[in-house]
Amino acid sequence: MAAQAAPNVETAGKTGAGGLAPSQLAFYRENGFLSPIPAFGTQEAATLRGRVEALELEYPSAPGGRDLNQYFRVNGHVVLPLLAEIARTPAILEAVAAVLGDDLLVWSVELFIKEAGTAKVVSWHQDLTYWGMGETDEELTAWIALSDVSVEAGCMRFIPGSHRNAIVAHQDTFDADNLLSRGQEISGIDESQAVFGALKPGEMSFHHGRTFHASGPNHSADRRIGVAVRYVTPHVKPVDGSADYAMLVRGQDHNSAWINIAPPALPFEPHGLKLYEEILAAQAAVLAGGAEGAVSLYEVKTGEAASRTTEGNI
Repeated sequence: MAAQAAPNVETAGKTGAGGLAPSQLAFYRENGFLSPIPAFGTQEAATLRGRVEALELEYPSAPGGRDLNQYFRVNGHVVLPLLAEIARTPAILEAVAAVLGDDLLVWSVELFIKEAGTAKVVSWHQDLTYWGMGETDEELTAWIALSDVSVEAGCMRFIPGSHRNAIVAHQDTFDADNLLSRGQEISGIDESQAVFGALKPGEMSFHHGRTFHASGPNHSADRRIGVAVRYVTPHVKPVDGSADYAMLVRGQDHNSAWINIAPPALPFEPHGLKLYEEILAAQAAVLAGGAEGAVSLYEVKTGEAASRTTEGNI
C-alpha cells in the first residue's frame, strides 16, 4: 500500500486568529503531526520567497567566511532578520501556543532549498535523537512552505502515532544521497503506514520531535523552499547541563536554562556573526555525540543548494 495523503481536519472553531480548532489539536496529540495549517496568504508566501532569493543574489559570498547556505541551513535566525521575522509571525505563534502554551522560545530556524531535479533524500528519523533535550513533549517543529511542496517535490512523510515511541535506535549510514549529517536512519519502517504532508505556498505542518518522518527527492520543475522553526517551552533544557541558546518569541521565560538571544536588526551584523559561531560551537559537541564515524557537522558541499544538516525535516 502506498503512502497516503494527510486527511483534512476540520478547522471550524479555531482558538483565535491563526490558532487551532479542537479537532486539529486532538489530531496532533493523537498522530504527532498536523498538516496543512494556514500560516501566510499566497501573496505573502510569494513575497517571502522573493526576499529569500534576493538574499541569494545579494550575498553570493556570505560574510563570516561561510557559505550563505550554511547560514540558511543552521540557526539562520541569529544572523538573518527575515528568518527571525518568520519565526515571530503572530498567526504561527498562535497555532504553536495552542499546542505548547503561551511561553515560547525558538531554538533554531532553518531554511531548506531543494533544487528541481535533486536526487537527495532524508531517511526516516526522529529529530530529538541528537538534540540533547531528552524525550520532551514541550517542543515542536513548524515547517512552513514558501513554494509548492507537493509529493513530486519531495514533501515530508510521517508515521502516525510514532511520537508515542521513545527515541529509538538510529543507524549511521553516511550515505552520500542522504542529507542528514550522518545519514542516520530508523530501520524496519512500514512504508504503507506513511502519510504525505504536501503543502501549498503559505501552508505549514507541525510535527513532534519523536515522530518518525522522512522526505524524498524533488522531481518537480521548481525549487522546493521551506522554513523549519523549532519551538520549545522554557521548561525544556539541555539534559547534560551544557549551555545552549534560544530566542523568546511569546510570553515570558520564567525558569529557562537557555541563554536568551535577541533577533538581529540587520543581516550579518558583527555581533550576530560572533554569536553565531558561539552557538555553533556549543551545539556541535551535543549534535556529534555518539556518532559511529567522523562527522562534519553542518557540512555544505560546493554547488549544492541542499546541503547536509544535523537536524533533518527536509
